[in-house]
Amino acid sequence: MSSPFTAEQTADLLKRGFSRRNFGRVASVIAAGAALPFYNERALAQLSMVKSMPADAVKINANENPMGPCPEAADAIYNVVKKGGRYLYEETFTFRNTLAEVTGVKPEYVTPYAGSSDPLHRAVLSFCSKDRPFVKGDPGYEAGERAAKFIGAKTINVPLRKGTWDHDVKAMVAASPNAGLIYICNPNNPTGTLTSRADLEWVVANKPKGTIVMIDEAYLHISPNAAASTDFVAQDKDVIVLRTFSKLYGMAGLRAGAAIARPDLLDKMKDWSAGAMPVTGMVGATASLNVKTLVPERRKIIGDIREDTLSFLASKNIEFIPSESNKFMMNAKQPGHEFYKAMADQKVYIGRVWPVWPTWVRVTVGTKEEMAKFKTACMKCYNA
Repeated sequence: MSSPFTAEQTADLLKRGFSRRNFGRVASVIAAGAALPFYNERALAQLSMVKSMPADAVKINANENPMGPCPEAADAIYNVVKKGGRYLYEETFTFRNTLAEVTGVKPEYVTPYAGSSDPLHRAVLSFCSKDRPFVKGDPGYEAGERAAKFIGAKTINVPLRKGTWDHDVKAMVAASPNAGLIYICNPNNPTGTLTSRADLEWVVANKPKGTIVMIDEAYLHISPNAAASTDFVAQDKDVIVLRTFSKLYGMAGLRAGAAIARPDLLDKMKDWSAGAMPVTGMVGATASLNVKTLVPERRKIIGDIREDTLSFLASKNIEFIPSESNKFMMNAKQPGHEFYKAMADQKVYIGRVWPVWPTWVRVTVGTKEEMAKFKTACMKCYNA
């Protein structure tokens, strides 16, 4: 059977520690693409998926934005649907060019994707291997860890810094002298905590040679204090920045995102699968970027509801981690899965539990009305 890899790809795989016996498993990544069990967000979504959820339930479990796309994005999506029989690649290029201008990089430094978990997975496949581990914070977003496991790469989970609950960047750099990828979600998922610009500068300057730093900015626009990291990319650092339109922009089901990095890094990631982007997501994202008031307006709406909810928890002496995102972690003071079930019995569906913190649960910030129902249910279940 002929190899699915070019000579250059074969040399790269061998250099990263893969044996030729591993090639069949890695080749299945290319052949199967998004059908693989880890490859898109389906596997992670299953952790937040609820079958037969009541129509009147409060759904604050999946970090979605109940506001949905802005009116300008909705109109653009509606108007392009009738043209959906065409690939309309030009809409992808328009999105790429618009995002490049907004983020201060050249267009060739942006590759559009259907969300941001896709390029996260590709980066793990491209830069990690059995000899080059994947380093992440704990608790943290698990998608990259699943991709690492699939190809036999080790994941090193580095605890968040106690008290501030941000990424311990010095411990992450020290975790492996040969890390393939250091992944920092900023603000973090699930804690909503922010890793400082100074710490990001430190990790970029002090990472092991050859290691790639990935900064996932899925929740960047929701934070009042976060600073974008795309200037690292403009300076040609070993940095990949992820962006998605699933969160503040309210397009989780429409699928739009991007990886922003040096062209040579993006080219390595492109080897692992291919496909046209959903034109609805592309035009919706472009329209969203052109609404200059959208980010500050939605940041305030989400922030006001979040702070009101956290003030309520504080008034009830319920422990939580201060968040700058559209979700927060609270200590249920009981096994998290039991609290989840008790809340579900009240038709309020909260987020999942991370093994490292078994009594803590993640809660997404919903509408004002949804969070009022959360408060009522919480008081019934917290001391149950």
